[in-house]
Amino acid sequence: MCTSKIIFTIELILKWFAYGITNYFTNGWNKLDFIIVIVSILGTVLDLLGIADIPIFKSMRTLRALRPLKALSRFEGIRIVVNALFGAIPSIFNVLLVCLVFWLIFSIMGVQLFGGKFYKCVYVDTHNRVNISENIKNKIDCLNRNFTWENSRINFDNVLIGYLALFQVATFKGWIEIMSDATDAKDIDIQPEYETNVYILLYFVFFIIFGSFFTLNLFIGVVIDNFNQQKRMLSFLIHKIIYNKKILGADGTLDMFMTEDQKKYYNAMKKMGSKKPTKALPRPRFALGRFLFDVTTNQKFDIFIMICIFLNMVCMCLEHHNQSYIYDLVLDYINTLFVIIFTIECIMKLIALNFKYFTIPWNVFDFIIVVASVLGQALGEIMAQFVVNPTLLRVVRVARVGRILRLVQGAKGIRTLLFALAVSMPALFNIGLLLFLVMFIYSIFGMSFFAYVRKSAGITDLFNFETFPNSMIVLFQMCTTAGWSGVFQALTNDQPPACDPTLNTPSHKGDCGNPAIATPFLVSYVIITSLIVINMYIAVILENFNQAQEDVQQGLTDDDYDMYYEKWQRFDPSGSQFIKYDQLSDFVDDLEPPLRISKPNHLLLVRMNLPICEYDRMHCVDILDGLTKYFLGTLDTEIASNEIDAPIDIKKDRPKHYHPISTTIQRQRELYLIRLILRRFRNNVERRRNERKHRELTFE
Repeated sequence: MCTSKIIFTIELILKWFAYGITNYFTNGWNKLDFIIVIVSILGTVLDLLGIADIPIFKSMRTLRALRPLKALSRFEGIRIVVNALFGAIPSIFNVLLVCLVFWLIFSIMGVQLFGGKFYKCVYVDTHNRVNISENIKNKIDCLNRNFTWENSRINFDNVLIGYLALFQVATFKGWIEIMSDATDAKDIDIQPEYETNVYILLYFVFFIIFGSFFTLNLFIGVVIDNFNQQKRMLSFLIHKIIYNKKILGADGTLDMFMTEDQKKYYNAMKKMGSKKPTKALPRPRFALGRFLFDVTTNQKFDIFIMICIFLNMVCMCLEHHNQSYIYDLVLDYINTLFVIIFTIECIMKLIALNFKYFTIPWNVFDFIIVVASVLGQALGEIMAQFVVNPTLLRVVRVARVGRILRLVQGAKGIRTLLFALAVSMPALFNIGLLLFLVMFIYSIFGMSFFAYVRKSAGITDLFNFETFPNSMIVLFQMCTTAGWSGVFQALTNDQPPACDPTLNTPSHKGDCGNPAIATPFLVSYVIITSLIVINMYIAVILENFNQAQEDVQQGLTDDDYDMYYEKWQRFDPSGSQFIKYDQLSDFVDDLEPPLRISKPNHLLLVRMNLPICEYDRMHCVDILDGLTKYFLGTLDTEIASNEIDAPIDIKKDRPKHYHPISTTIQRQRELYLIRLILRRFRNNVERRRNERKHRELTFE
């Protein structure tokens, strides 16, 4: 720990010399590093002076928990999320202000309705409300009978406590007890009576509708709106930097000068630029290999394997507790059958594809599962004891069902959802790192202040602040707002008999909590994690899902382009990026919708005016470009004023031997002229022949 302090201090001094002290503090991340270093040095000084354990200085030592914040300036992913979060701070403060003002009305109303009325007569030992049979009517009766006149922990005695009560109601944690107290309350110093005032529930109904459903959900709206704003600003800057000189001049955005059809084509061009044809898997030369290659690459074989996976999944769903021996034996036989089928599939593909088998990620996954399944069948008991239960391997095998999404056209919506989730993963990982960092800091604070709190309510043997793992568990629970009211109750126990302040503990408070620290600690944590950071997950997934939906609505998606190049492999096994002109009609007819143009398609392909290269070859991108224009209805639309100035040049990725010498329209004209010339020539030859015959007959 001392080594890290020295390193960070040296870094600080070096940056002062490198940037200058004034310039150093112009960077917000440098300011954060400076605060962390100063806090670390202060903690060291307190330790050296031996006064760190004095209560007045102990709270300052807890600032060492801020050290992990130094990671913010080191990890690019977290910095991106924090910058986005900082950008949302003004809007978040506006939402907080709206909540405070709006809740103030309900808090004041709560003080007027319930102030001092949550007191009740309870038994001394159990703190439960006395039975009706005790015939306690008011505070005087309670004290005369040697009971305790006690107030509820959460009440409306003043506006601040009213805010805390409303916060519990808004997060739907502990609100049932608050409403129960409200419906039972009668008057000040009067013993509550069961549901004597049911109509007061309308107060909580209106607050939940307006104070929770509306105001708290503004956090989601603010985070999503800020995320979209930052994305638009980033997109604008990229357009301005990259295309400024080419298209726009000094200002403006690219979309301003494009029609809707042109925008769709522009987006399609961006997708095309990221796709390239790949070499098809080589077909073996020996007879058995060719046969197995044809079988395993057939779509019907894939469907058969998918059916087997699905049936295997159904069989696993049939397993249950206390199943009979015969039932268990039958399921084992069925599982063994599926293992044999998948093993045969793996062997067939290994023979057909050789080492190329391992270049396909799904095949590698299948191979691992098959090997593990075979070992599980052969060495089941040994693996169960030392490695992993073989039953779990069968569950993992179900993941192969994901492959069927590529085969079923009706699963396009599911693929869109999975694509949105896959695209969101990097951002979700960065948000997860930030959430972990927040939890780490709060766990250090929690262990410093609440490590010795008596176990009660939400603090148990598992959920507590005694160790770092337990602190992380209880904080993770509370970031979902689950059980935070119980934790709050335990951390605010500061009076006997709920705790014993005479116990000798390092906290100098026995096993009691501290309401003054616990309240801001828990409320701030729930707001930061549950209302802000967790909502960033929603913002990221929603934005990427909207983007995926826009791609689908535009008509052509990445799946369509992947399908195009999968079909291309059949006509261009060598991956040369070219096919023969006479293959064009068959290739386009072999595609799947929406790019497919069924036969007869010759005239449509001619109308696309596709370039034809030397040796009557057609390039894959030229064909895809023409099909995209045809689908979007932009064949006759001018996309850019000058093709050279187009925002995305799809011709830059052509191979060196790409030399167009004609087009489909020019070729059609040439063929027409050739046919016309041949017809004229034949007519001329026929006419000459007829004239010759006529002269011969005349001469005779």
